[in-house]
Amino acid sequence: MRKADTGAGEARITWLPAPDARLVLALGHGAGGGIEARDLTALAAALPARGVTVALVEQPWRVAGRKVAPAPKTLDTGWRGVWPALARPGLPVVAGGRSAGARVACRTATELGAHAVLALSFPLHPPGRPEKSRADELLGAGVPTLVVQGGNDPFGRPGEFPPGPYELAEVPHGDHGFAVPKRSGMTEDGAMGVLTSAVTGWLASLV
Repeated sequence: MRKADTGAGEARITWLPAPDARLVLALGHGAGGGIEARDLTALAAALPARGVTVALVEQPWRVAGRKVAPAPKTLDTGWRGVWPALARPGLPVVAGGRSAGARVACRTATELGAHAVLALSFPLHPPGRPEKSRADELLGAGVPTLVVQGGNDPFGRPGEFPPGPYELAEVPHGDHGFAVPKRSGMTEDGAMGVLTSAVTGWLASLV
């Protein structure tokens, strides 16, 4: 674990290094939780053995113990502040995150020189408010992008996403946190298997 001073306070990076790594996947958390989210944990466990170093980034507001995420502009500042540490190994860096973290990755990808963007549970709109679309952030990423979305995500189901220069993988029955109902017949392990398989295959196509 390493600390990084940003213009928004002190962030924290938890490194899970891969032997003979070919790229770094940096993952930011959402506005309602931290790096212990099931999707981030699953990727951190699976990818290092596949040549991908994972860096789990805790935004300054979480490190400081606050309960509520700051404005998007402040989140972007925190992400920019950790980027030099993420790029230090000299490998291509894929910017990623879940929910609010996915938005940050999309907004800053071109500016920071990200190799690609991984958007987990991209919040296309607030629940029940499809007119408040954030599609412009996703469509403006400017680099190869993969969206992994739960089939029942109230922040945007896969069928709601507009056409664009990105790929989309669906986790059937998943909600915004990729939890799946028991009646669906899919287990949490199965859902995480779909997610990690999609991400692994996509990352392999990048380098």
